[in-house]
Amino acid sequence: MRITALSGGIGGARFIRGLLRHLAPRRNESGVAAHEVSVIGNTADDISLFGLRVCPDLDTLMYTLGAGIDDARGWGRSDEGWRAKEELAAYGAEPGWFGLGDRDLATHIVRTQLLAAGHPLSSVTARLCARWRPGVRLLPMSDDRIETHIVIADPEEPTGRRTVHFQEYWVRMQAAVPALEVIPVGIATSVPAPGVLDAIADTDLVLLPPSNPVVSIGTILGVPGIRDAVARTRAPVVGLSPIVRGAPVRGMADAVLAAIGVDSSAAAVAAHYGSRSAGGILDGWLVDEADTAAVQVVEGLGIACRAVPLLMHDVATTAAMAGEALAMAGRIRA
Repeated sequence: MRITALSGGIGGARFIRGLLRHLAPRRNESGVAAHEVSVIGNTADDISLFGLRVCPDLDTLMYTLGAGIDDARGWGRSDEGWRAKEELAAYGAEPGWFGLGDRDLATHIVRTQLLAAGHPLSSVTARLCARWRPGVRLLPMSDDRIETHIVIADPEEPTGRRTVHFQEYWVRMQAAVPALEVIPVGIATSVPAPGVLDAIADTDLVLLPPSNPVVSIGTILGVPGIRDAVARTRAPVVGLSPIVRGAPVRGMADAVLAAIGVDSSAAAVAAHYGSRSAGGILDGWLVDEADTAAVQVVEGLGIACRAVPLLMHDVATTAAMAGEALAMAGRIRA
């Protein structure tokens, strides 16, 4: 089985870890893993800090699947130290609100050196993954530089508005200020990274993990050519709702959903993606069992829907979620 997932950071990484657990017992007659998983990672969260290129979602995927993540935080390296951060603060270096751990710094230094030498992000990511062996083919959505910016209200500005980088909005502001607009800078002129379109076309299943539908999955789909490829693939496209009981399972997706005029509900996110039969991208959608009432609404959109447990308490429960997604894909194929 060939599986392609479009993924953001923490939620997507944890889901894919569960997917690999679910697939682990499957072997062919030679004892080789009978599956191939490609993950197209969001790069619009990327930012340059202290002269280093930081790719938060790619790193979270790489560390989580390579058993190097700090599971308590969901991001950054395990057994991390913060001496470099403390020294930067002593110098008054900004931004002080974004922490780069000592171990994590090594990843960003290597990436920045390779990018400066002319290597594209896709080949740099492959080189970093050679150390971590994540068990998937990790592909950045594009080799081009794309950065999400958020427009917020600011009465002190002449226009009453101000634009900040997504990381400042998410990390420093904790999304406490209403988002007025989401702007993925550079996306209109970007192209998919090598292998991305092939991974979508030549697959048996496309998965949309429970990642942010605006600034994670949304930006991946926003790279010219990717949404069309998902709409055209012969494989079933199955997504899992990141919204349970009207609120994000993790993070602040409701803040950016409001900015694009989408309600924070499992059914509204499904409608946002749309049914493939009506020009959207979804064939199937899983909602949490707490949102059973959404099933009929989503099916009314032309999308197969089922309510199952969607809270990722541990790897075992996440593996069960992945199993439900694969089962739905099987029913759609049949």
